Amino acid sequence: MKEHFDVVIVGGGMVGAAVACGLGGSRLRVAVLESSPPQEFSNDQPHDLRVSALSIASKNILEVVGAWSGVINRRFCPFRRMRVWETAGDTEFCSDDIDYPELGYIVENRITQLALLERLAEFGNITLICPAAIKKINYAAETPSEISLDDGRVLSAKVVVAADGGQSRVRQAVGLGVTSWDYNQHALVIYIETDYEQQDITWQRFVPTGPQAFLPLSGPYASLVWYHSPDEVRRLQALPFEQLKQELLAAFPDCLGKIKAVLGVASFPLKRQHAQAYVKPGVVLVGDAAHMINPLAGQGVNIGLLDAAALVEVLIEADNNGDDIASLAVLKRYEGMRRNENLKMMTVMDVFYRLFSNELLPVKFLRNLGLGLAERILPAKNKVMRNAMGLEGKLPKLAKGQSLV
Repeated sequence: MKEHFDVVIVGGGMVGAAVACGLGGSRLRVAVLESSPPQEFSNDQPHDLRVSALSIASKNILEVVGAWSGVINRRFCPFRRMRVWETAGDTEFCSDDIDYPELGYIVENRITQLALLERLAEFGNITLICPAAIKKINYAAETPSEISLDDGRVLSAKVVVAADGGQSRVRQAVGLGVTSWDYNQHALVIYIETDYEQQDITWQRFVPTGPQAFLPLSGPYASLVWYHSPDEVRRLQALPFEQLKQELLAAFPDCLGKIKAVLGVASFPLKRQHAQAYVKPGVVLVGDAAHMINPLAGQGVNIGLLDAAALVEVLIEADNNGDDIASLAVLKRYEGMRRNENLKMMTVMDVFYRLFSNELLPVKFLRNLGLGLAERILPAKNKVMRNAMGLEGKLPKLAKGQSLV
């Protein structure tokens, strides 16, 4: 027996769950398929290695869909300052300069996902199937798609939302191609306990081998990100924690302070990937299924949540107007809202990365000059801050704090 839904979201991570919560309370019948439930949270757990710097726009989205309270009731770290420097060039951004209490929030990915899943369980029009294992995806442009699960269930969907990551099975099944390339650099993520109390600053220093970044966590804990060649990252990751600690103290700037202990490490390759189209009739890509961005400024999750907000806006308005939510014309409205915006962000991050990876003296002079000017020209500095906070450009209504349901 088939179960009929208006929207089936494949992937219940942060972006997929945000789409579901945004559709919560609407007239649309929604199913969310998630392969495995996240581990429940307790205050005495160590911080996860996977964290994100959520922007003010992302916080607005989570707040409007009713999930932000689930974040702050668990664990998060607001930050007010952001510093970027390289030799002579140095600039520091502060939320006070634009009359905001914070620039953003460092939150463990699992906590954001838990808060969203907790919220979507409160909606009568949403069905969460977890764990769910997909056996087959049958897609046809003119009729609802069918998703067969290993447990024998068959779901019929007017619209399938691919929120299943960079290796999206949905994207591959419907034949949406991607353009991608590797940066030939890896990022090492190190979870540490520091000698400082909780900090309110995130910083990034550029050195010839790649950036070094600091993300504050709650209490005296922090996450470091060390960009380096794949071979060097593999060497560092294999070191005993005490030896890795000595390498960090030797390579990172003095403002890092004393490290009491290294508590965990992970690594990932840097890759850029962009879908050649975000939609087909009855299918739409969001988050990493649509784009993978250089993590340099921590914008990957933020643009994914903006995708979610835009898609929710398009689907609800189309349904309210009596339009066919599966039609290419409707789904193209979402692509029009997001694809070029995402491409601009990806291009800026790519240029920024390549600019700071270049050791030619004229380039070094220009980038240090640029950082120095950014510190002195307040209108430009404030605009950079607002961009990082997700408050510039064409924003979906949810990102502005406006409810749709």
